[in-house]
Amino acid sequence: MNRRITAAAAFALTAALTLAACGDDSDSGGDTGSGSGEGGTRTVQTAMGPVEVPENPERVVVLDTGELDTAITLGITPVGAVETDTGTMFLDYLPQDQLEGIENVGAITQPNLEAINELNPDLIIGSKIRDEQRYDELSQIAPTVFTETVGAPWQENFLLHAEALGKSEEAAAVVEEYEAHVAEVTEAIGGPEAAAGTEVSMLRFIEGGNTRLYGEENFIGTILSDVGLGRPAITQEAENGFAVEVSPEQVDQADGDIIFYTSYGSTEGSGEDEAVGGPLWDDLTAVQNERAFRVNDQLWFLGIGYTAADQILDELQQHLAG
Repeated sequence: MNRRITAAAAFALTAALTLAACGDDSDSGGDTGSGSGEGGTRTVQTAMGPVEVPENPERVVVLDTGELDTAITLGITPVGAVETDTGTMFLDYLPQDQLEGIENVGAITQPNLEAINELNPDLIIGSKIRDEQRYDELSQIAPTVFTETVGAPWQENFLLHAEALGKSEEAAAVVEEYEAHVAEVTEAIGGPEAAAGTEVSMLRFIEGGNTRLYGEENFIGTILSDVGLGRPAITQEAENGFAVEVSPEQVDQADGDIIFYTSYGSTEGSGEDEAVGGPLWDDLTAVQNERAFRVNDQLWFLGIGYTAADQILDELQQHLAG
């Protein structure tokens, strides 16, 4: 993260770790000894049940963008990572010098198991919603830690990932620093009352799909909620709180005091080029008040981790303070 993590900020989460003397999962491999020291193992409770992991994993493969953000946030460079559907391997907001040497192990929707196996990982991190059907095969390669899903529970997922990586104390410091940053941003935009009275609309044009007006049950929605910002009434119609889908011709439904917008894929293919600057767009309150801001899709929607969240908070303060 951009902000230095200090030892004073850390508080122990290690009580949450169960040190296993032996495990029942024959696929886990490794030393089933005391769970401490080189070669030791720990048992982590995952979405797929208990998994025995190395005490200090050194060759980690990550199967989603959030897992990559987590690893980098905690100072770990994975040996392998997937690319997004648009072919993006390394998210551009991450410190590029920490991404050197990471091997491509296929698309996020179809990881290449052979490529993963060739990297000889000692830990694989992903999610049940993405790769449940590949779990048994992945577990044959290395201990595999899955969260239930992605997106909205990113903060809980982070703690599980950190536990698997043996970085719970560092993770506690990251969480504490995030909470302090949230409070700082809320204060900078006028305090809780001012924040709640500011309706922020999140608009994402999708290449090959409908335009989304994001609700609260997603990565960016939780950050806005943490800051205490208001949301347009239409977001209450979001299915499972995730998003309301509209056509580019219904972009007027995105109106709010503030609009943040972006595209997943090309701006031409997503409909952004056609919609932004059109008559419906020009009539939006936020546009007329020069309060519509284009943002980085990789940062605001793909990162799903604390390094991304820290930078988003900075941008929120930049755009909303004063």
